[in-house]
Amino acid sequence: MKTISLSLVTLVALGAANAASAVEHSVSLTHEPVVMRLNKDEFRIAFGLNGERCAQSGCSGQIRYRVNWKTADGLARSEIKHVNYTVLPHAGRTIAVDRQYFDTAEGQHTTDVVKVSVDSITCVDGIEAPAVQTASLQRGR
Repeated sequence: MKTISLSLVTLVALGAANAASAVEHSVSLTHEPVVMRLNKDEFRIAFGLNGERCAQSGCSGQIRYRVNWKTADGLARSEIKHVNYTVLPHAGRTIAVDRQYFDTAEGQHTTDVVKVSVDSITCVDGIEAPAVQTASLQRGR
């Protein structure tokens, strides 16, 4: 009987993993991230998102990305950043823009973004789901 229970738990876990995998792929990048310099150390990083698979109900999530940057004197750094996004119902596409400063001494150096790479994109179907969760957390306080 334990073997059957363990097998059942394994099947349920595999099914949940496959379902989560399908949801994660509901949104994809339309192109590589675009980096815009605003001044010596201030940048905007824009992500174009294709959310056609979740266009009926909308969706929201988070982009986890890595930025490799360097200062004019050769110091190189790598940082992991996050930016949230929302695809409105019936929209199909959206853009997420993150504001970042990259420097070791607040505007003392001119820095360059060398590379931006996306590590993961999460997706939750329906744009009201996070709001419902937040409301229930606030009532519990």
